[in-house]
Amino acid sequence: MIKDLVRQNRGCRRFHQEVTIELETLRELVDLARFAANGRNKQPLKYMLFNDTERNALIFAHIGIGGNSQERGRPPAYIIILGDKKITEDFAHSQAIAAQNIMRGATEKGLGSLIIRGIQRDKLREALAIPPHYEILLPGAICRSKETTVIDTLEPDGASAGWWDNDSVRHTPSEN
Repeated sequence: MIKDLVRQNRGCRRFHQEVTIELETLRELVDLARFAANGRNKQPLKYMLFNDTERNALIFAHIGIGGNSQERGRPPAYIIILGDKKITEDFAHSQAIAAQNIMRGATEKGLGSLIIRGIQRDKLREALAIPPHYEILLPGAICRSKETTVIDTLEPDGASAGWWDNDSVRHTPSEN
């Protein structure tokens, strides 16, 4: 049921870096992203797929996930969503819808995912030799998650910060 999938779909911040995510799996996730709504069906979003240690290290050096990387591990795969400025300069919210499709697809496959907001775009562009007509919109990490997440009731004061308990369970407050 879609409601269950949506409730299970949480950003993962602890990764089993030793578990390989196959390129075919990444292609299947991008295939879901292709069906995301976009203005005038111009299809301006493009995707770069990574699952090799060497290029993943280049990506990891130019993103911010936060926390202790020794404890959380590093993502074994990435999907970087790009906007092709030769098609349009206006990506509106297409990348967010595409990213959500990728995340839900990963959840359905029993994988974890994380859309990464902390990006050193110029350095990442240089490291990966991304041509200038592509705008780096959203990198996403795909992994086998090391964490279990539970959804807690949002506190009356509206505090929504997540936390890990002593059993490494991640608690995410949300409204019912």
